[in-house]
Amino acid sequence: MITISTFADEIAADLASQIAACRANGLRCIDVRGIDGKNVSQLTLSEAREYRRQMDDAGITVPCIGSPIGKIRLDEDFPAHLELLRHCCQLAWAFGTNLVRVFSFYPSPGRRVEDQRGEVMDRLAAMVKLAGAADVVLMHENEKAIYGAKPAGVLDIFATIRSPHLRCIFDPANFVEEGVAPYDQAWRAGLGELTAYLHIKDKVPGQPACVPAGQGRGQIPEIFADLARRGWSGVATLEPHLKAAGQFTGFTGPELFAKAVAALRDICDSVGLPVA
Repeated sequence: MITISTFADEIAADLASQIAACRANGLRCIDVRGIDGKNVSQLTLSEAREYRRQMDDAGITVPCIGSPIGKIRLDEDFPAHLELLRHCCQLAWAFGTNLVRVFSFYPSPGRRVEDQRGEVMDRLAAMVKLAGAADVVLMHENEKAIYGAKPAGVLDIFATIRSPHLRCIFDPANFVEEGVAPYDQAWRAGLGELTAYLHIKDKVPGQPACVPAGQGRGQIPEIFADLARRGWSGVATLEPHLKAAGQFTGFTGPELFAKAVAALRDICDSVGLPVA
């Protein structure tokens, strides 16, 4: 069974509009990434608690927060970044979740990230240790150009750092960006068994924006058919990027967001995967 969530800052900046669009499309979850033009990592705890109160009043829950942790170069200030992670862990609990989305670093200038494997693993291990102390689970997302951008990197991370405080998010469009066939070359290569969470956007190579699920090369119908066969239950977070796609955010708008929700529901219906 799939629970559909979304990065609602793709709909609008203000929380009231985010909530209204989610409710209009039958969604009861938001992965908080940005509200009122502020990235979630920059919110104060008092702001987070007030936003949560508003979401509670509207019947909206937060499965995970979409932090930018790990989306820095390996030559940048890691101790400061680790402190930002500490704050994100507190923010997650303020929003009523213990899941924090993270990444596995860009290379230093002039370096290949594969050649900086030791630094990546040391930093991820430090992040996981901090998360464990906060009773938080870090959700690693495959992202273009980071260490865990391709299946081999993701598999290496989870073979090296074995912890209940680190789990795997699968994003099909990001694999497309890396020239990887998401189902054939990633899901079936072992990531299907690792995946604990899904981000749903689809991509046609060469196009700046994304397309509704099932209309690109993300092989989302194949992935969801396998989920249905396995009786998988979890969260699929819409990140449509139908108007714009950026390094830290994207934009879809309320009208195209409705189309993104409908496309995902159609795939679930076609493969017999119930939607909560």
